[in-house]
Amino acid sequence: MGKQLSYRGNEVKSKEGPNIIVPVLTIILFVILIGISLFKLFYNVKVASDVIIVQEVQQLVEIFKRIDKRCKIISFDYQKNNINFLNVEKFSGSEVGPMNLVYPKNWEGPYLKDNPTIQDKEYQVVKTKQGYFIVPGHGVKLSNGKVVGKDITFDENTNIPKMMADEKFLNFKGKALAAPLDVGVSDMSKVIMENIIRSDEGLVQYKRGCGVQLALAQK
Repeated sequence: MGKQLSYRGNEVKSKEGPNIIVPVLTIILFVILIGISLFKLFYNVKVASDVIIVQEVQQLVEIFKRIDKRCKIISFDYQKNNINFLNVEKFSGSEVGPMNLVYPKNWEGPYLKDNPTIQDKEYQVVKTKQGYFIVPGHGVKLSNGKVVGKDITFDENTNIPKMMADEKFLNFKGKALAAPLDVGVSDMSKVIMENIIRSDEGLVQYKRGCGVQLALAQK
């Protein structure tokens, strides 16, 4: 009778083993699947950010081209300038945000309802020796793992065009995450003369001056 009880006891133990292993394996598999899903989610978010940056940088370039055509952008106040003024409708003076204009009365804002941001960071116009560029804002993390302002920094000597061609920096699958901004005035005297000629009174004075010079030259 004792042996029979012992045998049954062993049988019970042999059945308990698989009952513990199966739930543990299920939990481990579940955790692995959750980890893979979270990894894919975060990766897709990063990739989506880069896609949005490519699109919004080009949108900003087109807007600044419109502004430059109508208002003539002279310069920006700082080496790094946050783009947070395109939703302005009216302003006084010749400066809107950090941007200086020759013809501020030609402003046709707001150009956007809300200023674009990525990861809650405003885009920037930065100045280098090669000119102005639109770039993602300080603190933006790109899909290559680099963080703007930490791993990717911008000063006057930064070669942004080179970065735009390198996927380790400002390039996502062959598309640049920044763009040159062909604005700015190098010869202010020429702009001042154009400004005078544009006004009716200035145009008359300019023509009179030219007539006087022509008459003196003929003498």
